[in-house]
Amino acid sequence: MRHLLLVIIKFYWLAIPKNKRRNCLFKKSCSHFVFEVTAQHGLVKGLQALQYRFKNCRPGAALFINPVTGQTEMILPGHNIISQQDIAQHLLLKYNGVAPKLIPQN
Repeated sequence: MRHLLLVIIKFYWLAIPKNKRRNCLFKKSCSHFVFEVTAQHGLVKGLQALQYRFKNCRPGAALFINPVTGQTEMILPGHNIISQQDIAQHLLLKYNGVAPKLIPQN
């Protein structure tokens, strides 16, 4: 069954050009993340990764500067906070660091 999910992801990569896909909030795209987890840890972990990304890679995320560390972080719609190293570069470039703001999903 793990191979079925991997084939579906590969088909997605072939069927939908990169420029037509929605921009991911994460540095590693959702499909690449799920593919990697599934390949390394199996179907159950892959489906859990898919569920996590589906719930969290949505409009409504907000970037902010952590007052303790001074690092840019992002609070996701699922109320998880991720560090600057996991945030997509295109979002970090948009963010000016003055105040928290919502990042619209393209």
